[in-house]
Amino acid sequence: MPIVVNLDVMLAKRKMTLTELSELVDITVANLSVLKSGKARAIRFSTLEEICRVLECQPGDILEYMNKENYKKLMGL
Repeated sequence: MPIVVNLDVMLAKRKMTLTELSELVDITVANLSVLKSGKARAIRFSTLEEICRVLECQPGDILEYMNKENYKKLMGL
């Protein structure tokens, strides 16, 4: 999938843990972990909105489109 999730980058920039974000957004750590790992198949706009509100960022700071060739390089495929 050429959509890359940069949630870990934004968490590091905000010096916040996944657990802290989970509490502030009211989403389980397990669901955020699935999103962070890039294994999520979908995300609700309301969830994305809450994450962006808490992290004070834009959706494009979290989600990034990458062409297949660069994605394969990034993932070591």
